[in-house]
Amino acid sequence: MSAYLFVHFQEKKTPDGEQARFAVSKDGYHWEALNGGQPVLWSYQGEKGGRDFAIVRNRFNGKFYILGTDLSISYEMNGRYGGSWDAISRMGSKCLIQWESEDLVHWSRQKMLYLGDETFGCFWAPDVIYDPIEENYIVHWSSSRNFDDFSSKAIYASRTRDFEHFTRPFLLFELEGSTVIDSAIYEENGLYYLFVKNEDRATRIRLYKSESPTGPYVPVEAFDKSMDKLEAGMYEGPAAVQLEDGSWNLFLDYYGKNRKGIGYMAFYGKSLAAGTFECCDEKCFFPYLFKHGTILKITEEEYDRLKSWDWETEEE
Repeated sequence: MSAYLFVHFQEKKTPDGEQARFAVSKDGYHWEALNGGQPVLWSYQGEKGGRDFAIVRNRFNGKFYILGTDLSISYEMNGRYGGSWDAISRMGSKCLIQWESEDLVHWSRQKMLYLGDETFGCFWAPDVIYDPIEENYIVHWSSSRNFDDFSSKAIYASRTRDFEHFTRPFLLFELEGSTVIDSAIYEENGLYYLFVKNEDRATRIRLYKSESPTGPYVPVEAFDKSMDKLEAGMYEGPAAVQLEDGSWNLFLDYYGKNRKGIGYMAFYGKSLAAGTFECCDEKCFFPYLFKHGTILKITEEEYDRLKSWDWETEEE
């Protein structure tokens, strides 16, 4: 029987909010914070802030890797970036941050992954999917580009097997005349499903499907109809997890008006193929306001290890 680990940051205006926090669950609905809700990993390099975390279990060496956006709104927004998200998009870090572990409790020192060059703007919101054809991992993220003066964003990617060596970035997904961010890709019955936030189509979460993790992707219209029921311009950072019975929980980071006390909102769907999701927020419990992260299935042994670990020991 599986359990689940949610790696995320927290909705706070202080620097400790933009660090990696852990929460665990036995059912994918009820989440319990580890380390008393305090950060498990701190970013001490780059901008000294970490956001939009992704975690993956590497099938080749058994290690776990956490990646994140190298960005601190607390430290840099009103200084370096002059209070402008557009300035971040243009001038922000072209690195991702990364930690690795063999057991989920002992973590390496932070590493900076410089995957881009000056043709890119800021690297946002990494995620990871395994490609069984190429037998490697695709790390994907959103970025603006200099060819249109950094005015739009698309999804780029790089391949790796060991999370040490990465290929040159390639374009994974874009919409002509539009901006897409916050990509998350999941496999179900041999097909691949891409969640993105479309910032120019009434600013909604959209779902696409493909026979390959690199596309081409086509829209899942049933999902669009589900999301059209929600108020536009309120949700980002999609994170999904497949439950024991094959159904899915989809979590959307609520950033809209009157967001106090909300954080993630939860939606239930029988399958990604069906594409229909309904709000199930009343079934879920979060101990505080989680922000943009991902969920990893873990074993009972790993769950017990995380629960019993003394997180007050010094970070290595």
